[in-house]
Amino acid sequence: MNSNRHRDFKLDIWGVVLLLPLAAIPFLTVNTFLNSLTYQGAIGVSAALAVYITLRMGLLSFTVPAFMAIGGYASAMLAKGGTTDLLLLMGLSFVVPALFAIPLGALVLRLKGVYFIIVTFLFNEILQLVIFETPTLTGGSDGIAGVPPATLFGKDLGSPTMLIVVTVAVCLIAALITLTVTQRFRAEFTSIDENETLAESLGVAVWKYRTIGFVASAGVSGLAGFALVNMLSTAHPSSFASWSINNYIAYAFVGGRGSMLGIVVGSALLIVMTNIFSGYADLSGGMFGLLLLIVMMAAPGGIVGTLVKLATNRKTRTEPQVKPVHWRKA
Repeated sequence: MNSNRHRDFKLDIWGVVLLLPLAAIPFLTVNTFLNSLTYQGAIGVSAALAVYITLRMGLLSFTVPAFMAIGGYASAMLAKGGTTDLLLLMGLSFVVPALFAIPLGALVLRLKGVYFIIVTFLFNEILQLVIFETPTLTGGSDGIAGVPPATLFGKDLGSPTMLIVVTVAVCLIAALITLTVTQRFRAEFTSIDENETLAESLGVAVWKYRTIGFVASAGVSGLAGFALVNMLSTAHPSSFASWSINNYIAYAFVGGRGSMLGIVVGSALLIVMTNIFSGYADLSGGMFGLLLLIVMMAAPGGIVGTLVKLATNRKTRTEPQVKPVHWRKA
């Protein structure tokens, strides 16, 4: 058990470490494609991490785009009001969705299986309707345009290079929050995922830990929403469409939903391939679907999960077998 926990912790740490080089890319190259991949990857990983947190408890939540919208619009309104401090914007984009998640969680976390999925998906649709029907607050179908870039200690962070650096920094903070929550409550989350009824009978407060994970997932989603709004300088409903959750879930399952390294690997692979496939116009959707099919058939546990399983099986086969000692009577 301890060896598995140590292995999982190392995989999570590697997931965080692999994000660090992203901050250097805009300083090393002016290639538009690479810079675009960098900020897409940082935002995609942040959103996929929100999916990962709830998956650790066996919950497939579809609320990520909605919480991204709440965090993104909250930060856009604050920035338009004249407060552009990066730390305040990040704090607001995390706290506001987390607060929304508390009453919502009290309602939906009682549901299980397909009912939970349907209700969380409907929450996205309802929020989209609210955005469109409140133009005085959210700008309606036009969104909130001209959002000023974040600043830090009075320094403007609106240059193309700094926008990418800020996006990566937000991703790293989201990763550290995810690491802290999933490792701190690893035992409780795992027991709920494996057998909720047994965990409850053993005294695990399932509702409590589900709420903690759901609220943390909402806050991480909000950070991803802020990163997207800050990068685009606008908060628009199309940026938080309900269908975008399909991508974030795919990142988690293709890379391996059991570790943060899997989230990073899955996000990187699918984002790069999506950009490559986009050059084939009408064929892009089919090619993306075919890629998902191939990867999921070849690696049902995700790329990282399957590689870890193969390595574990190989280690087991190569370990010397200890023969039992038979004592002979005198």
